[in-house]
Amino acid sequence: MRVITAAFAVALLGACATSQGDVSNPVAGSGFSARSAGAHLTGEEAATFSKQVERDLAAKGARLAIVFRTGRPRSELPDGISYTHGAFWTFVPITLDDGRTVNGYAVYNLYHGDGETLAKDKSYLHQDFPVDFVAATAVDDVAVIIPSPEMQRRVIEIMGSPNYEKLHIEPYSLVSNPLDIKYQNCNEFMLDVLAAAAWGSTDMVQIKANLKQHFKPTVVKTNLVERLLGPIADSRLKTDDQNGPIVTATYESMSAFMKDNGLMQETYILNRTR
Repeated sequence: MRVITAAFAVALLGACATSQGDVSNPVAGSGFSARSAGAHLTGEEAATFSKQVERDLAAKGARLAIVFRTGRPRSELPDGISYTHGAFWTFVPITLDDGRTVNGYAVYNLYHGDGETLAKDKSYLHQDFPVDFVAATAVDDVAVIIPSPEMQRRVIEIMGSPNYEKLHIEPYSLVSNPLDIKYQNCNEFMLDVLAAAAWGSTDMVQIKANLKQHFKPTVVKTNLVERLLGPIADSRLKTDDQNGPIVTATYESMSAFMKDNGLMQETYILNRTR
């Protein structure tokens, strides 16, 4: 039992949770509407916190930012890993239910399937909104990376083109190796988009070759028994793309990569105002 529990604990770090929506429709469903009764924040608190994040990004002039949350308490995460899910927040025109158009932040995620409309070890791209993102947090903070203005421009350009979906790898692993092309999770997808923007190539083989030279992934602390039995415990936990210690992309490794390569304006932790 301890082995299986440990395997799930490792799996928690990369949980790009399903939106609980219609995966055939990129704007249907939301994590917020699927928020469990035991969620950390009430609906009102989630709405207030999401507006706080939006105001903060707007004050910094961010047309695009990368925001990270954790869906599990920090006590349940491996050492050195503070967040489990990241997404692009982009300032765009948004059409309201009454037909009006306003400017605001939309959130662009990679989610794994729900096991019904899509297998859990497959992924899809999904657009929702700040309140959906914040409602799933288990703590009172988010991490933010604001790319350099030029990187913001390049990423937005990719997101508005067919290249965005071209960079999506459907096979999913909770601890996908970001230096390998076989699987993807939410953070690795964003890393691949950032790499495409930085080096001007959407060729995945070239992207991975560049990342091997410039990106140092986060090592997940586990052991051989957990590695062997993890896939039995959870179909999303695949490790056959790993060549040694299990590595994955996290807020910590992505922010270091962007800083070291001059791709970042700033990074910081934003605490919820009570």
